[in-house]
Amino acid sequence: MSRIEFSSQTAEAVPLHAPVGGLPAAAPDLPVLLPRHQPSTVRRIVQWRFLRPLLDTFGLAIALLVAFRWPHEAVSLADGWPLLLFPPLVMLLLLVRGMYERRLRPTILDGVVPIAGSVSISAMFVVVLQIYVAGTTTVSSVPAHLWAVAMVTLGGGRVALLGVQRIARVRGLDGAPTLIVGAGQVGMRLARRLEANPEYGLTPVGFLDADPLQGGGEVPGIPVLGSPDELDWVAQLTGAEHVVIAFSSEPDERLVDLVRRCEALGLEVSLVPRLFESLNHRATYEPLGGTPLMGLRSVHPKGWQFAFKHGFDRLGAALLILAFGPLMATIALLVRLSSPGPIIFRQRRVGRDGTVFDLYKFRSMRPPDPAAEGFQPGAGSAPGGVEGIDRRTWIGRLLRRTSLDELPQFFNVLRGDMSLVGPRPERPEFVELFESDIRRYGDRHRVKSGVTGWAQVHGLRGQTSLSDRVEWDNYYIEHWTLGLDLKILAMTMLEVLRPAE
Repeated sequence: MSRIEFSSQTAEAVPLHAPVGGLPAAAPDLPVLLPRHQPSTVRRIVQWRFLRPLLDTFGLAIALLVAFRWPHEAVSLADGWPLLLFPPLVMLLLLVRGMYERRLRPTILDGVVPIAGSVSISAMFVVVLQIYVAGTTTVSSVPAHLWAVAMVTLGGGRVALLGVQRIARVRGLDGAPTLIVGAGQVGMRLARRLEANPEYGLTPVGFLDADPLQGGGEVPGIPVLGSPDELDWVAQLTGAEHVVIAFSSEPDERLVDLVRRCEALGLEVSLVPRLFESLNHRATYEPLGGTPLMGLRSVHPKGWQFAFKHGFDRLGAALLILAFGPLMATIALLVRLSSPGPIIFRQRRVGRDGTVFDLYKFRSMRPPDPAAEGFQPGAGSAPGGVEGIDRRTWIGRLLRRTSLDELPQFFNVLRGDMSLVGPRPERPEFVELFESDIRRYGDRHRVKSGVTGWAQVHGLRGQTSLSDRVEWDNYYIEHWTLGLDLKILAMTMLEVLRPAE
């Protein structure tokens, strides 16, 4: 890959050799034109570092006022002074839990446990103060009112802020101009991901790489602007606020100097670590003299943790079958009336350790077999959705749109063929093809297949990018916890609201 001479046509062009901000007219050998990004008014507001604490303060103040003036249970300041310690204690706990730090892609679910825990601990602390310090002989319901209202106001403010921020990012009003060091495969992958997902809040404006690695490809509109040595010029001319250090041919000591330079320029820095595919949240950090030592802790798919997961899966599947029993019976009747053929469609799929099993679905197509004979997915895409001629029945269209055709897979979970959460299983003929073409595709067979998965709740359903799906699936396996399973199940409830093919 070579440097390109012009940036995106939509960006404001800045002549390189014109004096900018007091810099000398002579400049290094950079592209002729560079984009200049000016932060929008919305970005200045949304990224204001004190906005979250102010919203939390406002919400907690409302909760405190409501608790003091609760109908028929009003409390005087002399009797309820311990309640005044509730807001600062909640905010202190949120600060300790990192809830005021900037995150790439914050979600509502990520804030549930920290907010609920901080509010609950603070409410209990207030009760202790009332009993042992204020000398209250009987504990009133005021702390309970304070806890309940604070959960609503604090959570509501956070949800509203996340909603505004997400809308602003999707519309291009809130994206930090970002330089990526390293224009190889990893750097290009990051650029494509950030371009396709503006909700991360990072807008790639160019690469820094003195010797771009081959095989990375190109990302339209994102040029190689120079080498890391030219960071000062490029950062000023592009208005960059963030630097992501991916893999490049630069030696490590040069990259260390680059990080120090970013800090001096006030640029935020993110780093893609070496062996990133083997790192997870279980990794430990210990100093070995002046050298940091990372200890890798991988999850064992056949250990006691996954045995507990599979027990949880079967219990959950049994409860879901009971809950959805009437609905499944109704669907079975409608499928029978819609067209001749079996109610349940069975298809061979590959699960853990390459084991082949029959996956169950409600039949959504007319005979013959809906798996179109000779169907081949597009280059880089997974199979799925409508393959070949559309044979869907009227009820089948509804079942696929709402994902209700997947309900019989709870019986697969009950039998032990599948889990509630895991990589989606694929047909044997496609598995043989993908294992030879897609790196680490076979690694997803370390665990049982799932009714839903980490890739699916991120929109990778049907004929979508296969490499992205493999990446998400292996991330799930490496980072598995029961909490992650619960998070995916909660996200699935939202994802099924989006129409599927």
